[in-house]
Amino acid sequence: MIQGLRTPSAGIEHSPLYAVDLAPVPEIQRTWNTWNLAAVWVGMATSIPTYILASYMIKDGLNWLEALAIILLANLIVTVPMTLNGHAGVKYRVPFAVLGRAPFGTVGVHVPALVRALVACGWFGVQTWIGGLAIYVIACTLSAEPVASGLTTGKFIAFGCSWALTMYFVWSGTESIRILETLAAPILIGVGVLLVFWGAHQGGGFAQVLDQSAQLERPTAHYRADGGVSISPLQRLEGKWKADSYRIAIRSELNGSEWHPAVSGALNISPSEVLKLREGSDSTGAQGELVAQFRRGESVSTPVLISAAPASTSQFATWLFWITAMVGFWATMSISIADITRFGQSQRAQVIGQFLGLPTTMLLYSFVSVFVTCAALIGFEDVLAAEDAPWDPVNLVARFENPAVVVATQLLLFTATLTTNIAANVIAPANAFANLWPSAINFRRGGLIAGLIGVMIAPWLLFDRISELLVFVSGLLGPVLGVMLADYYAVRRTRISLRGLFDPQGPYRYRRGVNPVAMTALAAGVATALSGYFVDWLQWLYTASWFSGFLVSFIFYIVLSKNGAKENGETHVLIDT
Repeated sequence: MIQGLRTPSAGIEHSPLYAVDLAPVPEIQRTWNTWNLAAVWVGMATSIPTYILASYMIKDGLNWLEALAIILLANLIVTVPMTLNGHAGVKYRVPFAVLGRAPFGTVGVHVPALVRALVACGWFGVQTWIGGLAIYVIACTLSAEPVASGLTTGKFIAFGCSWALTMYFVWSGTESIRILETLAAPILIGVGVLLVFWGAHQGGGFAQVLDQSAQLERPTAHYRADGGVSISPLQRLEGKWKADSYRIAIRSELNGSEWHPAVSGALNISPSEVLKLREGSDSTGAQGELVAQFRRGESVSTPVLISAAPASTSQFATWLFWITAMVGFWATMSISIADITRFGQSQRAQVIGQFLGLPTTMLLYSFVSVFVTCAALIGFEDVLAAEDAPWDPVNLVARFENPAVVVATQLLLFTATLTTNIAANVIAPANAFANLWPSAINFRRGGLIAGLIGVMIAPWLLFDRISELLVFVSGLLGPVLGVMLADYYAVRRTRISLRGLFDPQGPYRYRRGVNPVAMTALAAGVATALSGYFVDWLQWLYTASWFSGFLVSFIFYIVLSKNGAKENGETHVLIDT
């Protein structure tokens, strides 16, 4: 029984806002203990996007220690509001789509719920595409066919298989998700450990492998201040270039250009040589760009775009960007964590489970990412430029020579993607869509809708823009969380009318089902967070979009709620009597 409530759910079954999947979880179904909740986070954190983001930090110029420090700090930060928001799930046993009716109103809740749902659908599509790539590699391995680059029919067929398997577990319900997460968690940790041992063996020791991260921090080819070009392909352990020759030309003329020996020392192209390369070329756009390419025997790198001179971005700005991106990585879950904690056995279980599962797993799996990517620079002789490094484990494992190892590991990687996708990207949107039309849409149908939207978003186009999307999404989701925590803790002191959440004419009707205070605070937070995206001198607000949006909406909601209560003589503390 929920403390302070007497027969809290009596009579709500006849409400138009009621649905079985939105109703308070029966006591008999509250089976998720500390390990189950921690296992959910192990399953979600051991995902391919986690792997990719960690390695991208190295690519952005951070060393491996800085990358891991940012990951740990960001995940400790986001776990705090995660557990605070999870409190309501344990106490009232209803999902985010229902709890959100208290601050936003019985109709207004659809705004944040649908924003969160659409973001999750995008992530669902990306994760399903990644799972499809793992299935594609398995099919290529079993049929002895080469793994093709770019978009192919085979990859889209594998994407369809990945989608169908995910939908199977969604259709099977939340208990199947709990079992899948619990069984998969130790296996996924084991895969990470095995990859680290492989990397240490390939690279000749931990220290030697981690030293290779310096090669990923610098640009492969960039313009100098004098207009010339500096080129830095990957090096062997002894310091010599892995490539034995290189060429540089306009992209449209690259195939017919001359190869030059990659001698020891710096590879520099003078400003006059750069001008000569551009003379006579009438190519425009991407075909008119200057690119470099490297060769070793029969192995040829992908063309590498000559980038602008490295910008003098402050270290603080780089750290802030990546902390925001990493917080934004779980911003969706911080809003809808009640969808999971409603099945928790106690507050202690949800707090310990989340702190045990999220920051530690993110740190450890990110270390696996950084370490194994660095080891690949040593272990694969055909990786000649940082751009060709296997930044994700699907491509890494596809390079292994033993077919049995490739198939087994790709199956485990698919499992990692599946567990993350269902828990993080299906449960919340399924509940949000069910909340839109409770009498017609249940959890299964809501999950199917989420899956279909995930396909329509075209995830194959989003895959390479994860970090940019995370910062933008943070500006939308941080303000939602700010409103929810301000309402639950500062205004209501954790007291909510459970019956009122299902009453369309009850305490959370506000003005035609919408709380103008919440909408104003939400709009202020989003406007603040995203202003820097459009106004250059406010860039810092956008770089820290989750933090700026959260703080503004949190403060606005408290101030406006207190002013409204004084004017209307209301207490805003509504509980069952």
